[in-house]
Amino acid sequence: MAEKEQTSIKKTVIKLVATVVVMLFFVPFVMVPLYDVLCEQLGINGKTGGRYEVVDAGIDTSRTITVQFVATINDQMPWQFRPSVTELKVHPGAINSTVFYAKNPRDYRMVAQAIPSLSPGRATEYFHKTECFCFNQQPLAAGAEADMPLQFIVDRDLPADIKTITLSYTIFDVTEMAKQSPVASR
Repeated sequence: MAEKEQTSIKKTVIKLVATVVVMLFFVPFVMVPLYDVLCEQLGINGKTGGRYEVVDAGIDTSRTITVQFVATINDQMPWQFRPSVTELKVHPGAINSTVFYAKNPRDYRMVAQAIPSLSPGRATEYFHKTECFCFNQQPLAAGAEADMPLQFIVDRDLPADIKTITLSYTIFDVTEMAKQSPVASR
């Protein structure tokens, strides 16, 4: 092989390796934050906020909002997971409660994490969770089952054209990650 051809191959390999390194950096450190900012600005993906402290602004009994509940299980998660009810009729400003059922059918302890999503996306700033199983990882012993609580308030300032809100949870297996956590080792 000619020296010129070998030099060309080396340059190509160096460019490919550099491209891979840049891509590995770009995805977790640039794409994820960029995605979060775009979703927030465009009101898509329905990410809900964290724990909400109740401020009593009164209950608007003149309006009724339908809140639908959906449970999805990640492909790698063997649990049974479902809402106890598929929808509630609620008044803005009222504190509402429901539970989601989970069962670990495996013969070993597992830990799950639920990730919420809300639609329509513009309802996220008006949907407040005061208690939610999604705030923490959920460990379940082999064969165990649990009713996991959800308490929420639909804000009185919810735009009048929003009549239905869908709250969806996807549950993931985080057993291995929980084992590596400093908190889990205590």
